[in-house]
Amino acid sequence: MTLLLLTDAIFCIAPPEGTMTGSDVCRFGILTASDRASAGDYDDLSGPAIERFLEAALTSPWEVLRRVVADEQDAIEAALVELLDTEGCSVVVTTGGTGPAPRDVTPEATESVCERMLPGFGEQMRAVSLKHVPTAILSRQTAGIRGSSLVLNLPGSPRSIHEILDEVFAAVPYCVDLIGGPYITTDPAMVDAFRPPHARRE
Repeated sequence: MTLLLLTDAIFCIAPPEGTMTGSDVCRFGILTASDRASAGDYDDLSGPAIERFLEAALTSPWEVLRRVVADEQDAIEAALVELLDTEGCSVVVTTGGTGPAPRDVTPEATESVCERMLPGFGEQMRAVSLKHVPTAILSRQTAGIRGSSLVLNLPGSPRSIHEILDEVFAAVPYCVDLIGGPYITTDPAMVDAFRPPHARRE
């Protein structure tokens, strides 16, 4: 299968001078799984929605890399491995391909490349979406760990992306701490990231 990369751009948010080192910068990958978007028939709206959320929520230094691929399991797996192992992303957020349709294979690709799964993320994401639509029970989104990186599946709707991230992202920074990633901070007015007292930095 062909892996279509629509952009190799890296967008950087620079740290305040003298306060952070390169190892403190968190690199985020955003992977859109969509036949139409990868073919250029449809503008990718979901990937930019995730990036806008990160722009509003994060206060620590970060970079983002975006990829768009077709709904093919091998293409999704290849893009995930590239973002995680080659590009060094500490968090990869996918969007699309989480439903029950035959070509919805993002959860399978995620499980294939991850070493351990975090089913609590999927449970909470479905609980959030069920407040808005009864069809949320059809979603198969999940999350998992590869090395010291987190992979998080989101649905393809920009509206659902914001509804879910508003509630579940609070657990992401501490999860990244626990698996050996960089220290992520957020704007409490946007996302009040939770850490136990012993894990907080001044």
